[in-house]
Amino acid sequence: MSNGRLQGKVAVITGGASGIGAATARRFRAEGAEVVIADVQADLGNKLAADTGAVFQKLDVSDEAQWKALMAFVEKRFGRLDIMFNNAGILGGGKSIESMDLATWNRVTAINQTGVMLGCQHAIALMGKNPGGSSGSIINTASTTSFAGLANDIAYSTTKGAVRILTKSVAAWCVRNKTNIRCNSIHPGPIETPIFAQAVPPGTDLAPVMQVVGSMSPSGRMGKPEEVAALVTFLASDEAPYINGSEVLIDGATMAVHPGP
Repeated sequence: MSNGRLQGKVAVITGGASGIGAATARRFRAEGAEVVIADVQADLGNKLAADTGAVFQKLDVSDEAQWKALMAFVEKRFGRLDIMFNNAGILGGGKSIESMDLATWNRVTAINQTGVMLGCQHAIALMGKNPGGSSGSIINTASTTSFAGLANDIAYSTTKGAVRILTKSVAAWCVRNKTNIRCNSIHPGPIETPIFAQAVPPGTDLAPVMQVVGSMSPSGRMGKPEEVAALVTFLASDEAPYINGSEVLIDGATMAVHPGP
């Protein structure tokens, strides 16, 4: 399912080796974009790149030196950047305010929050040098937890809430400085991705876990990574020029329904 809507565009996808990132890399390639898959998972990233014709670059999103190297690579290889999908993120280890330790807090913040900030910052710098003038689309992966916190994952909830407001600040700056760069956040509900395996002990049967998580949605199922990829593709395309600073839920009506009877 494609119509070449990203033809001629260059995209970077963080956390692009699996889950939502991998589905988006496939969709972007089908839509004609050149894609750089940026991830710490080198084996998965290289395989996906080989399968799709994308390019893999190893990236720890919390490391500014690695961001600088990645942007230098993109500029040298493609000469432009049109789409930045800041998708990399981790869970917070199931730690509440009572059990949170500083090492976990700092790690989750570095990846989920600082990593997105660095991605926006470096993307804007390169998009500003695009042939034909400054332009681009930045999409940041937040969560339904940007609106409603998880009692047993304070770090994840906090950082995803921060991504929501960070996105609006970036969009406001880009508009005021007439950059022609848009920045939006997406807010997935429960999606069928490998991240859930991180939340349970090794060897645990994931099937019942996924069933319980799917039941959180009024739709009675988890979303598919390909469904999120379709939304990201639209926001990345020239079909969404007036969508800027927005928060877009993709959650099967999870946040629309009151939990009471």
